[in-house]
Amino acid sequence: MDRSHRTDVVVVDDHVLVREGVREILEAEKDLTVVGEAGDAAMAVQLVAERRPAVVLLDVDIPGPGAATTVRRMLAASPCTAVIIISMFDGPQLVRALLNAGVRGYLLKSATKHELVAAIRSIRADRTRLVISVSRESLAQAVDPGAVTLSERETEILGLTAEALSNTQIAARLQLSEATVKRHLRNIFTKLGAVSRIDAVNRAVAASLIVRRDGTP
Repeated sequence: MDRSHRTDVVVVDDHVLVREGVREILEAEKDLTVVGEAGDAAMAVQLVAERRPAVVLLDVDIPGPGAATTVRRMLAASPCTAVIIISMFDGPQLVRALLNAGVRGYLLKSATKHELVAAIRSIRADRTRLVISVSRESLAQAVDPGAVTLSERETEILGLTAEALSNTQIAARLQLSEATVKRHLRNIFTKLGAVSRIDAVNRAVAASLIVRRDGTP
């Protein structure tokens, strides 16, 4: 295929095996070619500035100042480049922050190679298109932060967390296994975009999802 009809891609991931695997997937396609690889944010920004690729595949956990900052620096250096995030996480706050930074795509690492290739082609074909492959709940919350809801059990567990009970104590109080409590807390963290138990409680209180035991809103 003529070079002018090929889509140049830069792959950014701090794991060499992952980069090699993605390169192998993309270069099996006649219209895609990998023109560079980077293992950290600084190298990625420099490479994008030099190569000005059509597409960047960016691992959300790349070493550096954070994915959103890295995206902004890439787009400042090469405004026509489309950035697609590759991530294991789909927390709504993370998705929202990256969409605000200007990414054109957000794919989970559970995506198939066919989904990856299709996303690149779709974004390349239409400069206004976004390709977002996350849970429906996360997408709704990313678009509308007020859409966060907790189940009755999640509300119950977070209320007990707000009382400073440990996972073991919560499990005993609710007659659940500790593993079940941990699973619910992971779901709560994802929904609220929280990074700790205290952060989750504070976010839930601020969103009026729970009320502290003393009645403080």
